[in-house]
Amino acid sequence: MEHIKKEEAELYNGDGFSGMDYPTIDKDINFAIVKINGKSPKKGYQTNTNCKELLYIMEGNGILNKKGERQKIEFEQGDVLLIDKGESYAFEGHFTAAVPRTPAWTPEQHEYIEE
Repeated sequence: MEHIKKEEAELYNGDGFSGMDYPTIDKDINFAIVKINGKSPKKGYQTNTNCKELLYIMEGNGILNKKGERQKIEFEQGDVLLIDKGESYAFEGHFTAAVPRTPAWTPEQHEYIEE
């Protein structure tokens, strides 16, 4: 069992997003709170090469765009999104999401992809 206090969370800011990563010693799963304001990333798409992300939309709403597909997924507070490893995506909107990630997310496996 592991207990991670809010004070231990690492704050970050990026390309259209901000959030808090909760550090853990577990390599199988970790957790973040992510806030999107506008388009993220600002240009192109992003992907995680090694982990799945499950987003529970705590507040707000937005659109998930998957590279290569015309369909846009509109979501709102209370919805859940599952993004598989290797999927290229971008967000539009203003929302906050609780995000467990498995296996544990690391900055090295996050990539930006041009359009």
